[in-house]
Amino acid sequence: MNPTSLADEATRLSDNALALAHHAQELAIGVSGAVAPGVSPFIFLLAIFLMACFVGYYVVWNVTPALHSPLMAVTNAISSVIIVGAMLATGLATSGWALLFGFLAVTLASVNIFGGFLVTQRMLSMFKKKQ
Repeated sequence: MNPTSLADEATRLSDNALALAHHAQELAIGVSGAVAPGVSPFIFLLAIFLMACFVGYYVVWNVTPALHSPLMAVTNAISSVIIVGAMLATGLATSGWALLFGFLAVTLASVNIFGGFLVTQRMLSMFKKKQ
């Protein structure tokens, strides 16, 4: 094959790829508009939140006692990251609702961290030798 025919073949392939990309874009727009045109994004976010609550509940209550202390340490570390995000959300709040929910998130994450350390300390004291 000579360089000219290779260039022509590459041009033809790129034109086909462009046509396929436009067709895929039209299909995506058609599908996204037909799925739920009148549903608020709040409903989807609420559904995700409720599913996360159920999954979290079943994950926490099905943990064996032997794994509780290491998981509490990881939970405290995750909560410390969450509280940083909650403080950022509170500080950048543009409405009263955002400020209220940010403050609520900081408060609940703080209680979670404090309670986690208390529970971990109590469980670790159970393994110490009594004097």
